[in-house]
Amino acid sequence: MAGKPVSVAIFLSFFLSVSFSAPLQYQTLVLTSLPQPQTISWASQQESQVIETPSESETDFSLNLHHVDNLSPSSISTPESLFQLRLRRDAVRVEALSTLAATAPTNVSGKPHGFSSSVISGLAHGSGEYFTRLGVGTPAKYVYMVLDTGSDVVWIQCSPCRKCYTQSDPVFDPKKSKTFSGVACGSPLCRRLDSPGCGSQRKCLYQVSYGDGSFTVGDFSTETLTFRRRRVKNIALGCGHDNEGLFVGAGGLLGLGRGKLSFPTQAGRRFGKKFSYCLVDRSASSKPSSLLFGESAVSRKAVFTPLLTNPKLDTFYYVGLNGMSVGGARVPGITASLSKLDASGNGGVIVDSGTSVTRLNRPAYVALRDAFRAGASNLKRGPDFSLFDTCFDLSGKTEVKVPTVVMHFSGADVSLPASNYLIPVDSNGKFCFAFAGTMSGLSIIGNIQQQGFRVVFDLASNRVGFTANGCA
Repeated sequence: MAGKPVSVAIFLSFFLSVSFSAPLQYQTLVLTSLPQPQTISWASQQESQVIETPSESETDFSLNLHHVDNLSPSSISTPESLFQLRLRRDAVRVEALSTLAATAPTNVSGKPHGFSSSVISGLAHGSGEYFTRLGVGTPAKYVYMVLDTGSDVVWIQCSPCRKCYTQSDPVFDPKKSKTFSGVACGSPLCRRLDSPGCGSQRKCLYQVSYGDGSFTVGDFSTETLTFRRRRVKNIALGCGHDNEGLFVGAGGLLGLGRGKLSFPTQAGRRFGKKFSYCLVDRSASSKPSSLLFGESAVSRKAVFTPLLTNPKLDTFYYVGLNGMSVGGARVPGITASLSKLDASGNGGVIVDSGTSVTRLNRPAYVALRDAFRAGASNLKRGPDFSLFDTCFDLSGKTEVKVPTVVMHFSGADVSLPASNYLIPVDSNGKFCFAFAGTMSGLSIIGNIQQQGFRVVFDLASNRVGFTANGCA
């Protein structure tokens, strides 16, 4: 008889929690198909014309962005094949970032080991996912450049080519630029490289490679970059003459990371150390994605979370994720400690433009997935697809109700639109929950979850912001 009061108490507690728990919150998902590849006419489009937003000052400038799928030949690419390719790139991208975070040794300068390799691996698999068109040199020669918050170095292919991969524009010839200048061996700029070399005439060389055999070799230099006639002088960049295994199409990469050689670090004083991007949902919007530099990059409606510092790796944008909610209820088991960046630089959560699908460490993902499955029990389940283990057969429907999903960052709650977490994976009505688990210590907020938000990198105040409906 002694156990009865305890049993009664447990029953009453369970009864009360069930009886008085708030109903789950839902929102409408309008069903769409996979996006069709779009034709780009940038090569002949407004490269000499300034297009500015009304709020732009003399220190502000903006760029349109396009998804890397649009560089693929549309005649041989279907929406399904492009999506499958995107997921394959994504898997390699996540592995590369996780390996870099796990193996970067602690050092005094805070310079990450292999930062150049992360750039090359980015190019190799189309990472960055979004690209723009920049002018390089004087007079400016325009090339496609992949943008990547997970890399630092600015890098382009240069002639003469000992070996170059195929790109959409003529390879940049530094001899035809009035502003190209080699960097001297032993200079402070040369010493920022991970493993600098010294060539003829005492000019700084870089040579980087990574695990799959891809590499780039060339001159480390300074050059002028042009953003719609906004000239930014003396940007350090790699001028690669021997490049193998790299991404076909773009001429190079604009590193937007936090390291010493990234574009925001090099040119930050010129635009207040602030930039932002807004990536549109390509299946539902004809607006271009955009990248802004300067005060106009910071939205007044943004909610901000502090940037965290990894003592052994300064490239990535780390933030604190305190929890998540599904249907308005906090998910038990997803706590700040589960994905905390520790004092040794292990674990943590980064915001990354080049990863598509958000990766959460396995326990957090399982808790989130199970909560979503319970809230979406009214939807017809479908078979797994690729890395997705929670899929639904929504064929024949035009819209459905799905439980809300909120990411709780330190000081910032970000409510996701339904299209940012339940996405089409084919043209037959199959939709999947667009999160995945990882056994790596590194969690990554991907660009599918960032769609439609203006993501603000305010390096002057060491914070990252999110503005809903920020692409207008």
